Amino acid sequence: MAARVHKGTLKQPQNFTERVIQNVIHFVEELNARFSVYGNLPVYDKSLFPWTKELEDNWHLIRAELDKVLERKDELPAFHEITPEVRTITQDKNWKTFLFCGYGRWSERNAQLCPKTAYFLRRIPGIKTAFFSILEPGKYIPPHRGPYNGVLRLHLGLIVPEPRENCWIRVHDQKLHWEEGKVLIFDDCFEHEVHNNTQGLRAVLFVDFVRPTYFPANILNWLLLNIAYFTPYITEAEERERAWEQLFYGESKRFSQRS
Repeated sequence: MAARVHKGTLKQPQNFTERVIQNVIHFVEELNARFSVYGNLPVYDKSLFPWTKELEDNWHLIRAELDKVLERKDELPAFHEITPEVRTITQDKNWKTFLFCGYGRWSERNAQLCPKTAYFLRRIPGIKTAFFSILEPGKYIPPHRGPYNGVLRLHLGLIVPEPRENCWIRVHDQKLHWEEGKVLIFDDCFEHEVHNNTQGLRAVLFVDFVRPTYFPANILNWLLLNIAYFTPYITEAEERERAWEQLFYGESKRFSQRS
């Protein structure tokens, strides 16, 4: 049975203009849920998206490039250092990221470092955001909801520590476990939480892609997602990512040459 739309909670509107924008977003969210091609569900069957098979078939190539990135794990940014809005759910160094694209803007340096990963990402229909999402042992991300349901979220398991039952994500009323080389797809606007309650590292390829919707939702969703690129939320994250890249690549040319 389809569940209702859940409103985002990562950031609350602070003034009249932001409240108006939030009301527009809520209106489009209702349309997205109503005109969603595959229904308004917390978790989706990956078979609805046949292109996910290519990711699963080639996951070991992506994993090999992740391993190369992890050689410098301590230099990777914490998620909140790139996207300050997530400070409501994480403020430590135990959730690290390696960005490939954010709302259509690609990191060419990171893509060059991981060319196979970038190749498969660019083949995903409607891709908006993608990065390696890395959780240190013991990391817990409390219950929260995403800001907008115009995208769906994909996780491709790359490193899943044992015992696997202690490493999980709960989406709405479903508790899910990652598997290496397997895809999960869910709507992050439903309440979800994550716990890596193990002694090992958990890493996934994290992708947001445009939710398939029928007219008129597809038009309005396209407009909102493209306008979002120019909002302070996105532009600040882009500036922070560029600053980190300059530090990461500028201080160790040896790493790029050796790669």
